[in-house]
Amino acid sequence: MSATYLVDPTASDEGLFSVFRPVFDKIAQGNLERERDRVFPHEQVRWLADVDFGTVRIPVIHGGFGASLEQTFALLAELAQADPNVAHIWRNHLAFVEDRLNAPQTDTNDTWIKRFLAGEFVGGGWTEANNVTLDNLTSTITAEDDHWVVNGAKYYATGSLYADWLDVLGRGDDGTLVTALVRRDDPGVTLVDDWDGFGQRTTASGTARYERARAEPGNVFPATERFGYQAHFYQTAMHAVLTGITKAALRDGSVALAERVRNYPQGLTPVPSFDPQLLQVVGEVSADVFAAEAALSRSTAALDRIVAGRLVGDETSARRLLIDAEVAVDQAQLVIIAAALSATTKIFDALGASGVSERRGLDRHWKNARTLASHNPRVYKARILGDWLINRIDPVADLASLGRGGQGN
Repeated sequence: MSATYLVDPTASDEGLFSVFRPVFDKIAQGNLERERDRVFPHEQVRWLADVDFGTVRIPVIHGGFGASLEQTFALLAELAQADPNVAHIWRNHLAFVEDRLNAPQTDTNDTWIKRFLAGEFVGGGWTEANNVTLDNLTSTITAEDDHWVVNGAKYYATGSLYADWLDVLGRGDDGTLVTALVRRDDPGVTLVDDWDGFGQRTTASGTARYERARAEPGNVFPATERFGYQAHFYQTAMHAVLTGITKAALRDGSVALAERVRNYPQGLTPVPSFDPQLLQVVGEVSADVFAAEAALSRSTAALDRIVAGRLVGDETSARRLLIDAEVAVDQAQLVIIAAALSATTKIFDALGASGVSERRGLDRHWKNARTLASHNPRVYKARILGDWLINRIDPVADLASLGRGGQGN
C-alpha cells in the first residue's frame, strides 16, 4: 500500500483548545441575532480559516495541528455550541481533508495539502433533488480534451456559498461514479440560496447548478477510492453538531432559569432558581449533555482505531474495525439524537412563559437539532444494529456504494 499522509496524532487537548476556543467564543457573540435575522456567517467562517481550523487533522510534519479524530469532533462540538450553523458548514471541508490524508502521497495530493494549508475551503453536495438516488444519478463528469466537464444540479449543498472549491459527485464516461472538485467561481457554477428548512438556516444548504463547469485532471477521483470510513465521518460530524446544540440548550436554559424572578403558585419556593423541581429539570438536561458527549467520544475513538490500523498495515482487522465503527456510530446516533431532542424540549419545563420569548430564541436549539436529526433518519439504525447483534447481518455491506450516511442524506 502506498504511503499516505496519515500519522499518529500528536496534538494535545490543551494546545488545540487554546488556539480555537477564543475564536469559538467570538463566534458565539451574535449567534442569536444571525439566526433570527438569517445573516450568513461569512465573517465567522473566515475567522476559523484564519487560524487554520481546516488543517486541524493534517499532521504536524505536513504543516497542520496533528489532531486525532476524537479531538477534531470534540472541537466541532464546541464550535456547534457557539454556532451550529458555522459548525455544520465545515462538515464537507473536514471530510475532504480526511479523504486526501488517506490518499497516496503524490504531486497531485501534495497540491491539495498545500491548498488546505493556504486556507482554501471546500463545500459541496452530492445529493440530487426530485427523488434521484445514486442508482439514477443524473449529474455527469465527462472527459473533454485536457480536462473534465461537470453538468448537473445538487441539493443540500452545505457550505457552498462560503467555499473556494465544490465537491461534486457524478457519472463518468463509463457510467461509474466519480467526484470532481470544481472552483466555486467557475462561470459554469450557480449557487442558489433556496434552503427552506426551519433549522440550520444559514448553512447555505440549497441548490448548486453546474453547466459545463471545468475540473482539472488532478481534481477528479473515482468515488470508490474515497476513504473507507467516509460515511461514518459525515455522520459523526452531524453528531458533533447535535452534541454542541445539546450543550447550548443547557447553557441558555440555565441562564434563563437563573434570571427568573417569580415562580408559579404551585412552585416549591418563591425563587425559581431554588425550586427543587426546576433544578431537577436542569440536572436531567445536564445528563443529556453527558450522554451525548460520552457517545461522541466513544464513537470517534472507534474511528481513530480504523486510522491506527491503517498506520500499522493491519489489513486483516480492517473490516472488523469498520464494522466496530459502524456499530459505534449508529449507537451514538440513537443516543445523541435522543439527548438533543430531549434537552432542547425539556429545558422549557424549568422556565416560565418568558422562556418562549423570541428575544431569547431558545426555540432555535430544537429547530436546529430536529433539522440535523432528519438528515439521516435514526428510524433505521436500531434495526440495523439489532440485525447485526442477533443475525450477524453485515451492517457495512452497502457502504461501498456510498449510499448510506454520505453527504446529503
